[in-house]
Amino acid sequence: MNALMYKNISSEVEHLKKLLAQIPEENVIDRLGLTNRLEAVESRLLSVNPYHIQKTAKLTFRGNPVIGSEAISANFAAKATKLFSDAVAAVSAGMSGALNFSGPIPDSNTNQLMITGTAIGSFGFEFELPRVDKFDICPEQSIVEKAINEIRELFETSAIGSDDKLNDLIEEVHPRAVTKIHDFLIFLFEQNAKCGLEFEDKFFRFNDEQQLENSINRLDDANIHDERVTFRGFFQGALPSARSFEFKTEIDNEVIRGKISKDIMNPEKLNSDWYKKAVQVKLTVIRVGNSRPKFILESLSDIQ
Repeated sequence: MNALMYKNISSEVEHLKKLLAQIPEENVIDRLGLTNRLEAVESRLLSVNPYHIQKTAKLTFRGNPVIGSEAISANFAAKATKLFSDAVAAVSAGMSGALNFSGPIPDSNTNQLMITGTAIGSFGFEFELPRVDKFDICPEQSIVEKAINEIRELFETSAIGSDDKLNDLIEEVHPRAVTKIHDFLIFLFEQNAKCGLEFEDKFFRFNDEQQLENSINRLDDANIHDERVTFRGFFQGALPSARSFEFKTEIDNEVIRGKISKDIMNPEKLNSDWYKKAVQVKLTVIRVGNSRPKFILESLSDIQ
């Protein structure tokens, strides 16, 4: 059962309960059919593990390649869905720490989307996410779910949000993944098209060309600055599970709060090996537009 079916059945349960609440208990005959239907629908819901519901995302388009909700250019649709799928795979790999700056995108086959239908409204497509393991009773949120949410937030924040919020989002993904999203938006702009993305009852749509241009400009490499900077000072401690650290600089006693890269398999060593010891460390400093800088420790070998 997919998410839409589950939502429709849940809505039917609520509707039937409201109808029954309006019929007096003594009107047994009037209530019988509704009661039987309610029992059948509730039984169907109880047979479904909510964690195993097949989730879908909707990507819709407007503009020159689209005729209302009736048709879409085949060439445009093929390239747009390929670019979007590549972006999802890249963000998934980036968020799992498996993405490199070149070469094939890891796990692109297991993280791929499947088109299962057309989206209602502006013409678009319904994508089915990778199926969950039915033997896992309570599976965690999949990396693809996180990636699609991240892409929707990147669309919205780059179009109308602040530089600081955009910096927070970009910090979670790999620069190569941001480039894939940028490629998708550039293609839309070149084709005089816009898109909307809906997932888990959250929706964002580019309302006009200006919003699309904002996203393209703010996700461009020229607006995302990252550099390797050397600091001398002392690690004040780390939270391995949160993958964060504090570092006090030697010269001006500034406290730097940063993230620990997913590539570091044993972040607890910051506490056991370098806690309050004088060190020299190289950090990646990321700044989007005029945002506050973000600090990332990429490797333990960067500490001396």
